[in-house]
Amino acid sequence: AEALSVSESWVRRVKPRRREYGERGPRPRGGSRGVKLDRARLAALVADQPDATLSELRARLAVPVARSTICEALKELKLSYKKRRSTPPSRTGPMSPSVGPHGG
Repeated sequence: AEALSVSESWVRRVKPRRREYGERGPRPRGGSRGVKLDRARLAALVADQPDATLSELRARLAVPVARSTICEALKELKLSYKKRRSTPPSRTGPMSPSVGPHGG
């Protein structure tokens, strides 16, 4: 461990791998998990319906991805999307009094 400037626990983990598989160094780390999302199709869906929410876009894509994945893809494509579903206007009107430009 001292000769290689590594921890003793790392040496203990590497010794069996070297014995069984001939591995001597650290294993590769990270890497791409692959692209599940067709960005061109996502851009086309947004062009067809620019006011679609993330949930609506995910349903139309029919690919099992998180809404955050779609959000990140939209940011990369520099496209905007509707943030939330529309709610119908209140039947009774506003519940708080109007505030003027000077606070009251």
